[in-house]
Amino acid sequence: MRLLVSIAAAVLAASVLVGCDDPTEKVSGPDPDRAADTLAAALVSGDFTEVGFTGDQTPTQVAADYDAVVSGLGDLKPSVTAGGVQESGDTATATLAWVWPISDDEWSYTTDVELTKVDDEWQTTWSRALVEPSLRKATVLDATTIAGARGLILGNRGDVLVTNREVVRFGIDRSKVPAAGAGASARRLARLVDIDPAAYATRVDAAGAKAFVEAITIRKEDVPLRVARGYGAIPGAVALPDRIPLSPSRDFALPILGTVGDVTAEMVKKDPERYQAGDQAGLSGLQARYDEQLQGVGGVVVNAVASDGMERELYRVEAQPGKTLELTLDERRQAAAESALEGVGPASALVAIRVSDGAILAAANGAGTDGYNLATYGQAAPGSTFKTVSSLALLRAGLKPSTVVPCARRVVVNGKPFENYDDYPSSAIGDIPLRTAVANSCNTAFISQAGKIDDGDLADAAASLGLGIDHDLGFPAFLGTVPAPRSETEAAADLIGQGGILASPMAMATVMASIQSGTTVVPRLVKSVKVSVPATAPPLRAREAAALRDLLRGVVTSGSGRGLLDVPGPPVIAKTGTAEFERKGKTLTHAWMVAAQGNLAVAVYVDLGASGSGVAGPILERFLRAAR
Repeated sequence: MRLLVSIAAAVLAASVLVGCDDPTEKVSGPDPDRAADTLAAALVSGDFTEVGFTGDQTPTQVAADYDAVVSGLGDLKPSVTAGGVQESGDTATATLAWVWPISDDEWSYTTDVELTKVDDEWQTTWSRALVEPSLRKATVLDATTIAGARGLILGNRGDVLVTNREVVRFGIDRSKVPAAGAGASARRLARLVDIDPAAYATRVDAAGAKAFVEAITIRKEDVPLRVARGYGAIPGAVALPDRIPLSPSRDFALPILGTVGDVTAEMVKKDPERYQAGDQAGLSGLQARYDEQLQGVGGVVVNAVASDGMERELYRVEAQPGKTLELTLDERRQAAAESALEGVGPASALVAIRVSDGAILAAANGAGTDGYNLATYGQAAPGSTFKTVSSLALLRAGLKPSTVVPCARRVVVNGKPFENYDDYPSSAIGDIPLRTAVANSCNTAFISQAGKIDDGDLADAAASLGLGIDHDLGFPAFLGTVPAPRSETEAAADLIGQGGILASPMAMATVMASIQSGTTVVPRLVKSVKVSVPATAPPLRAREAAALRDLLRGVVTSGSGRGLLDVPGPPVIAKTGTAEFERKGKTLTHAWMVAAQGNLAVAVYVDLGASGSGVAGPILERFLRAAR
């Protein structure tokens, strides 16, 4: 009996022991792991209401102090995780792992936390060293952006076309002039640098008390002496040196290359992840088209800043420069082209192409274009320069340079009269060889042959010479259009570069490059953009190109292009042209001339001019002589 009682007692005792070892039955107390995790979450959110602090520190006070420490980091948000908690009686330690995402990089480090159990709660003592281990009581964090250098734009021979160049920013520093006198100073400075005084004064008056309000930025070498000497006498006026991306001269290929400046509000709104107020970006031209490539990647330096302003670097992400953009533009020939257009009043343009590979060596726009890229994107009737294309179509229709064609003084097509230009030589009227009709640019001779050209023949001839072919060349480009004529009259007008025919100076330079080369040329400007002749373009045969060169040489030796006969160097081939158009109820004419010499093909366009030979011809001659 005693044995049975003893066994029962033992079983009962064993069951009690098993019940005490069951963790689900264990009485829980304060958890230092949870306290460390709560602190880590608060350091991410900035809300410390759930964190226990020792002494008289309150969550509100800690939140304010934490904000003071990290506000200099701007929008940067950390990731903070707690781990490695070691408990010993009423004390515990933990490790906080910090990760700050900085400019596609990560700044990571750890800080140590000491926890104390007070009245059944784990508490911590707040200090700025919890945020970064080297911080002291009055030290804060500050992040400064380092701008990435903008990529270079290089020319044909590796010449640097666009790079940072020295400028001077003139403006009013509001901190250096009383508010009551700021407007007067602004008007004085505006008159000195030749900008709108009223508009600038309004901007200065609206600016903050410590703002610098820029009036104008001028290349250092271009600052007028009167400005350099005069701004210092204006209260609040300052001149700040700077370096910004610029081309070799103020107007060098400006409509093509474009400009760099402060991003607009529209740009920030459209792409807020890429642009922020105060950023610099490409605003026009190739600078805007290739902004992502050219724009450097900004770096960041994080400093610990003491109360006396002394900085101690904690972390740095180096800025990365933008990538280089390589172009075919030749600095010397571009300068020669712009010089040749100097003084031309109407809108004008000159394009020069290297025959052997289609490289655009010059694409110049005259002052009359008001910044518009007429050289590669203009659209105008090419007039008689299009007879280069019409001649190819006639050669394919069976004509030869020696074929006799009628050059009448006047022809009428469905009631529409067509005549030759006013100074057309009377000696070239009548039945003349096609080469004479081309040399003297007889309109009526070409129109008389309209019946020999089938639908599509003119467009095919244009495509063989690189005109009317659609490409994405990597820059604003118009290669011309040769639409199907809508009437017999328009078909006749098309033959002499009127009707529905449109071309840019670049397109007509391409035509001449193709003729000179003997194969279809596609222009190119951005070296990284690959171009090729589409399979739909009928090939230009060598004998066709030879016949065209023969015809266009006659323009120089005995026709309207005789002004180019004495240009030094290889023989010049050319074609002149005028094209009628209507503007404000008046009939006016564009002036054109195209030419090729050696490995160079050129087109010159002037929006208003009486004749191609008289207006565009001298410009083209100046360029050829300078561009050798």
